[in-house]
Amino acid sequence: MKLEMRSDIVTGAVFPDYELSDHTGKRRKLSEFQQQDPMIVVLSRGAYCPKDRRQHEGLVELHRELEVGYCRLVTISTGNLIETNEFRTGVGAHWPFLSDPKRIVQQDLDITEYTDPHHNPMIPHTIVLEPGLVIHKIYMGYWFFGRPTTEELRQDLRTVTKKCRSDWDITTEEMRVAWQQGQKKLFYPYGKTLAEIIAHQS
Repeated sequence: MKLEMRSDIVTGAVFPDYELSDHTGKRRKLSEFQQQDPMIVVLSRGAYCPKDRRQHEGLVELHRELEVGYCRLVTISTGNLIETNEFRTGVGAHWPFLSDPKRIVQQDLDITEYTDPHHNPMIPHTIVLEPGLVIHKIYMGYWFFGRPTTEELRQDLRTVTKKCRSDWDITTEEMRVAWQQGQKKLFYPYGKTLAEIIAHQS
């Protein structure tokens, strides 16, 4: 049984910047959601799958941590707009859900779940991205326990945040001197534009 994504979707590669309709019907790119933050992308079967619902119920609590940790979360499923909204509302989610009924992502990544021709879903994956849509880790969740736990995602995001936040450790003398010298672009949120800050809060 082939379950791998296409061969170039690996750690260190840039994940495709898919543009799809969000749960409000607006076309959005993944990079628009990510800005300069770490991001988790969940490729989901959809609301009909109890494993996907349970995974997303767990992500609801983690999302509260992602918000205060300046990280992003996006779900993509093959459901239409109505199904996508029902999925999002049903699990109590407050992050963007993207609708891909044309199976653009499924076909582009070569992750058709051929064992379910009735629903024709994607093989579920969870992808942790560094800024710039750079792939940090990929989890394949055809079986439920192939999906990351919230603690595994916390550890992934700790590693990514350490890598991408220059002010991760402000106790160092170098960072103290940088602050005193007015190099505020090295510190969050001073290195972000006002538009990026507002986008994160919305």
